[in-house]
Amino acid sequence: MRSLTIIAALLLWAGGALAQEAADAVAPERGGAGVVATSPAVADAQRHKQAGLPVVADDWMVAAAHPLAVEAGAKVLRNGGTAADAMIAVQLVLGLVEPQSSGLGGGGFLVWWDAQSRSLTTLDGRETAPLAATPQMFQTANGEPIGFFEAVPGGLSVGTPGTPALLHAAHQRWGRADWPTLFDDAIRLAKDGFTVSERMHRSVVREAPTFAPFPETVAYFLPDGAPVAAGQTLRNPAYADTLESFAKYGPEVFYTGRIGKAIVQAVRDAPNNPGLLSELDLAIYQVRERAAVCAPYRDHDICGMGPPSSGALTVGQTLGLLSGFDLAAMGPDSVEAWRLIGDASRLAFADRGRYLADSDYVPVPTQGLLEPGYVAKRAELLKGDGALPEVTPGVPEFDHALNWADGDAIELPSTSHISIVDSYGNALSMTASIESAFGARLIVAGFLLNNELTDFSFRSHRDGVPVANRVEPGKRPRSSMAPTIVLKGGAPVLLIGSPGGSWIIPYVTNAIIAHLDWGLDVQQAIALPHIVNRFGTYDLEAGTSADALADPLRALGYEVRSRDLTSGLHAISVGDVLRGGADPRREGVALGE
Repeated sequence: MRSLTIIAALLLWAGGALAQEAADAVAPERGGAGVVATSPAVADAQRHKQAGLPVVADDWMVAAAHPLAVEAGAKVLRNGGTAADAMIAVQLVLGLVEPQSSGLGGGGFLVWWDAQSRSLTTLDGRETAPLAATPQMFQTANGEPIGFFEAVPGGLSVGTPGTPALLHAAHQRWGRADWPTLFDDAIRLAKDGFTVSERMHRSVVREAPTFAPFPETVAYFLPDGAPVAAGQTLRNPAYADTLESFAKYGPEVFYTGRIGKAIVQAVRDAPNNPGLLSELDLAIYQVRERAAVCAPYRDHDICGMGPPSSGALTVGQTLGLLSGFDLAAMGPDSVEAWRLIGDASRLAFADRGRYLADSDYVPVPTQGLLEPGYVAKRAELLKGDGALPEVTPGVPEFDHALNWADGDAIELPSTSHISIVDSYGNALSMTASIESAFGARLIVAGFLLNNELTDFSFRSHRDGVPVANRVEPGKRPRSSMAPTIVLKGGAPVLLIGSPGGSWIIPYVTNAIIAHLDWGLDVQQAIALPHIVNRFGTYDLEAGTSADALADPLRALGYEVRSRDLTSGLHAISVGDVLRGGADPRREGVALGE
């Protein structure tokens, strides 16, 4: 009887999530209700956000998804730490106070500007598929893809976590503070407790049916059988113990030590969808340094993470397609501007769906997709006066075959973004994730494991043609995470990124346009109502001025829908002063001095 109840709950949850495409089921979270201001600085930052004003500072700045995490990073920066040091403190606290979004059981991408060498570095801390994985692991016996939510809860969707290795790699390269000191705030909060936010409470309520097969997850998030309440104090002694081991022994405890063994056991013995992860998968994991991908736009270079992320390429290509149009003269209320932006996004997404995957496994035409002649030819398609009736991938110049089928991966929005500038002039933009809300729903050693393997295409072939983003042993799934540093004259002028699944790309693109073309400051650009087109349908942020564009866009030939679009943009502009912005749809803030 109990198993039937669990199945019914899962089906009910999956049906509701599918009805909203699973990507934006979160209601708007403006103002961060339920979060107690922990200091006068945080209270002031929240007032700035609510008033639509950026936080201004001279020396350093940090913007992230929760006030407690931002305060931890601010303490590090105030004491002379680097942006890398501060990021570690921020991420460790985020893994505690918004565990549904990111943490030690997930992965991420980091873009670093080094002030001394005046150079960009990007680090890939994306999860990897087990060596035992096959292209058919998310398929039925007859070769058809299984349902997305059939794959998410349990061990099958778990990839080798990259976040612990990424944090340590960043500290080894760019850290100044003593490694153990960066854990202090997260350990204290895990032991003494933190105040549950309204956002975390609502996330637990929404996803609670999916926790049923996993006793540890139920015990933590539904103590006494009820979801943790906003304002409640929550403690996580298991997470504190993990952090103490991580601080003392480094990432080896995750990759060759006791925590790694616990991860493997939890994945392979999961009561729902047992997985394939092995101790060898953890032992061979490596953070990879990759070449930054940069695209020109309005006398700036828009730089970010290359494959396996599709973020920088798709943001850069969208902006490149728009570079020949005077968006500044049109303004943010122009339906013509949004026709151009929407169809440029669709063209870039079409190329993304066919060509982008882990470049260690699949030849990716990175240069060809951004080559000026190819971009100009694709931009010719925008010169009509209505919606493009059909969008198909282009054929960029490349010295390899381009015979790939379109993939069908679904990406969910439970992710977090951090932007930091330190007193030395270094800049960091990092996006981290466990994929869907609460990842695979498996808790190990106080943190949730990811379900990032569901970012692969479940379909391995289409009409006999292979899909670039299919599952393969050791491969990293394609991502839309788009941590971005915008350069002008060879120096940073903007750091930005967001959660949001595949919506990340237009969130970041549109905020860059708002800042560079329409002259909005970072807080105004972040707060601008979302108007997003990826695959043909225009999504307008419900309850905002974007709704006024619904009929004009329909008149141009678009299907239009109004919906919640809960981004989590965090940005810092760099000029005569630092200006920080945090998304009013969530509870984060920007702090600086």
